[in-house]
Amino acid sequence: LSAFLDALTVTAVIIAVGKGFWDVYHAHRSQHGDHDPVELEQFRAFLRSLVMHAVIGTALGGVTTMVGEPQNLLIAHTLRDNLPPDMAGRWDFFGFMQRMAVVTVPTVIVGLLTVVVCERFRLVGYGAVMPERVRDALRERAEADRAARTATDRLRLRLQAICAGLLVAGLVFHWAEIGILGLFLVVLAAAFTGVSEEHRIGKAFTESMPFTALLVVFFAIVAMISEQGLFRPVVAFALDRDARGQLVAIFLANGSLSMVSDNVFVATVFINEVTAAYGRGEVDALQYEKLAVAINTGTNIPSVATPNGQAALLFLLTSALAAPIQLGYMRMLVMALPYTISLTTISLLMVWLFL
Repeated sequence: LSAFLDALTVTAVIIAVGKGFWDVYHAHRSQHGDHDPVELEQFRAFLRSLVMHAVIGTALGGVTTMVGEPQNLLIAHTLRDNLPPDMAGRWDFFGFMQRMAVVTVPTVIVGLLTVVVCERFRLVGYGAVMPERVRDALRERAEADRAARTATDRLRLRLQAICAGLLVAGLVFHWAEIGILGLFLVVLAAAFTGVSEEHRIGKAFTESMPFTALLVVFFAIVAMISEQGLFRPVVAFALDRDARGQLVAIFLANGSLSMVSDNVFVATVFINEVTAAYGRGEVDALQYEKLAVAINTGTNIPSVATPNGQAALLFLLTSALAAPIQLGYMRMLVMALPYTISLTTISLLMVWLFL
């Protein structure tokens, strides 16, 4: 899903589903007066595993296409604006996917294998199984909801599915800027599902408010970094290597900084600096393209190490789901570690050997 929708959009769905699971179970426990602490902890561990696998999955899918992450669009637009006309066409939706595939396809495969290894060997908190009584409670609620669903409810679901399809198509074929496209679909979905009251619509935005506040702080910090030119010595050091050394140095610099700062802003600063170097003739067009791939993969993949770097992880950390399942900053850090090691290693290897 994250390859065709923005990773944060998919993360919002993951949080809603996980919170729905928790709410159904919590209501079942309260109704039956059954407070088994072992079962509770097992279900918490199961939900933590579920959402961590899913959110890191958004990073895996998000790196592959132009619309998966915000910096992907920025990088694609920057290259289309600065490359010669005969090369600019290689950075449309399908061209972007093809340029990135040499790094992203092996990385996705290794990421999926990491899921299996973490679950099979119960590494760092993974491997918990949903308790059977919880499964029965969820199944009962699902069957009750399905039986109570009216023809109007089913029509609303179909309309929402159509809106989701339009969103994917709009992003792939770039019918409009993302903000305009998103607002259009919010209006369309609200109108055709009968949700026309501001208070009902407003509830959908409250979940992201803590995350948005943190983004404002990140904007201020990165604006200062960019204005002061603090990354320029790092870029100059990287570009002072040979062609292959430039790619590895850029990847490692982006990866290291994206672990502690938001990856979108790191990518913004680096693509601007590399574009300036291209404009000065320090790198040719082909190397400029390869450096863009290194920046995109370097900011998207190692950034799963911490919630600081990956917006989807930060969104999960600040969501209403994190507290009930006891998913704090340090626990996320530990649970992301196997992915950080495996994904960074394979992507760096692909950059070194094949890019």
